[in-house]
Amino acid sequence: MSVEDAPVRFDQILMEPAYRKVAAAIGERILSRSLREGERLPPETELARQFGVNRSTVREALRELESGGLVKRRPGSKLMSVSRPQHDAIAEGVSRALVMHDVTFLEVWEALTIIEPPIAEAAARTRTAEDLAGITAAAERFAAQNAATERAVHYAAEFFRSVGRATHNQVLGLAQEPLLQLLEPSLRVMIDKVPQARSRIATAQKRIAEALQARDVDGARSWMTKHIRDFRKGYEIAKIDLELRVTAD
Repeated sequence: MSVEDAPVRFDQILMEPAYRKVAAAIGERILSRSLREGERLPPETELARQFGVNRSTVREALRELESGGLVKRRPGSKLMSVSRPQHDAIAEGVSRALVMHDVTFLEVWEALTIIEPPIAEAAARTRTAEDLAGITAAAERFAAQNAATERAVHYAAEFFRSVGRATHNQVLGLAQEPLLQLLEPSLRVMIDKVPQARSRIATAQKRIAEALQARDVDGARSWMTKHIRDFRKGYEIAKIDLELRVTAD
């Protein structure tokens, strides 16, 4: 068949629902900061008039924006206001996505070995007295040794979070949180099955806190590296198969 005889073909045009277009238009204003946090949106009827769509279309668009954390309805108000997605909600969404992509315990552990030592190093440079108090308090709560497993796991993860907050870098905190949420299931098993796990975690936390107090950048990074690597030893003792897929709690 010659080129002239070949049939002409076109790709199908993707028809996007009207509510998605409305949501995209409002979302663009929010992300460009044309609409600022706390600013109220017009009523649904007015938005429908401006966009030239039905009120139900506007309502569906606002639901989509609300689920993404970009707008919310304040108590006692009928109008939606611009908001910022909360860190926990963002991290939870990422965690669910990682679970759906069948990430393994090994992948989570490897990611922690990459991200946590630099976080500790940054925290040693930027921590404030208030940050240090929070880090020390987190370490002391874990070191009490009398907490039930669930609380001990929470305290162990909270120590990482407190170090992350001490960097005063929101990106690092958002990168760290989904991994900590996925770490907890394996940490729960390890703490239950490995008698020395609690004492080893407590020792590492103490050394990291001391390095942060002294603004010892190298020490903070080194001890955090040892801390994360020690988890792998604990997994092996607890006979946790790191190739298993992480499941949601």
